[in-house]
Amino acid sequence: MNVKKQFLDGMFFQNPVTVQLLGMCSVLAITTTLFNGIGMGLSVLVILTCANVVISLLRKIIPNKIRIACYIVVIAGFVTIVDLVLKAFLPDLSESLGLFIPLIVVNCIILGRAESFASKNGVAASALDGVFQGLGYTVILVIMCVIREFLGAGTFGGGILNGGEGIRILPESIPALGMILPVGGFLTLACVIAAMQYILNKPKKNETKSEEVAK
Repeated sequence: MNVKKQFLDGMFFQNPVTVQLLGMCSVLAITTTLFNGIGMGLSVLVILTCANVVISLLRKIIPNKIRIACYIVVIAGFVTIVDLVLKAFLPDLSESLGLFIPLIVVNCIILGRAESFASKNGVAASALDGVFQGLGYTVILVIMCVIREFLGAGTFGGGILNGGEGIRILPESIPALGMILPVGGFLTLACVIAAMQYILNKPKKNETKSEEVAK
């Protein structure tokens, strides 16, 4: 179990959003305020980690032919728990996220990690995979929320700071309101993915020098 590698994979090299391109619907739909992004990200992190642990424990018992159905049952149980907890303790967040919490049941990130990792590895490694993949997903959500909220509403910390209205940074007449619309989500996500791919594929200085010497 390589903890450092799992962390780097979750945050960068195998980030579920910018590299694996999974969970696009929720990323585009709910990233309008910081409150939504943090709430959704932490919900997915908790569900992903718990589902990974249970699936890893049951990986030798679950019949291969019905493994996907079994994964969905496990995930649905934890989604129901998180959904009820949000409705009980954070009703505003639950209302804001709407159907996207129940839809975590079929979120490609959680099903993908269950199939590719938890079903093949031990409990500890699967738990860490869930935490790091969830963190990677949450970080991208927060980045998109900050960008879209700032450019779309001119505020920061919507739903959390200043009585839920957020801290106003730009006058109301300046922000491009289109950034909080669906088109703003697509544009922001495209820029975030492009930035991540540029960072990951940027040639190192040593490699560049070696290529120049070889020529």
